[in-house]
Amino acid sequence: MPLAAVGCVAAGMGYALLSNPTHANPDAAPTCLLKLTTGLDCPGCGGTRALWYVLHGDLPAAARHHFLFVFALPFLAYLFVAWAGNQAFGWRLPELRISSKVIGGFLAAWLAFSVLRNLPWAPFTSFYV
Repeated sequence: MPLAAVGCVAAGMGYALLSNPTHANPDAAPTCLLKLTTGLDCPGCGGTRALWYVLHGDLPAAARHHFLFVFALPFLAYLFVAWAGNQAFGWRLPELRISSKVIGGFLAAWLAFSVLRNLPWAPFTSFYV
């Protein structure tokens, strides 16, 4: 199971690196089904570009494309490494305890971000990617 998860993460990172989502043709159809059908940014829009910038060490540009993704990435990476290391090698890394209130707060912030980034007037247009 951890090997499959590592493969999926590696495939996602490989896709982000090889596809270079930052240089898409402006007239190209969106690859996100929600954006294609409604014109709205989905909660994950900008995530692939943010990952591309993170993998190239440009955190400000990554945050510009999806701030919450960049914020959550270290936590998600640690949780993944701790889980996969425990499953595959029996590693016992210190447990990252995140309360349900913190998770709920993050999800609420993500929901608010998802709504606000689609509002067509300033200052919310700065969230548009």
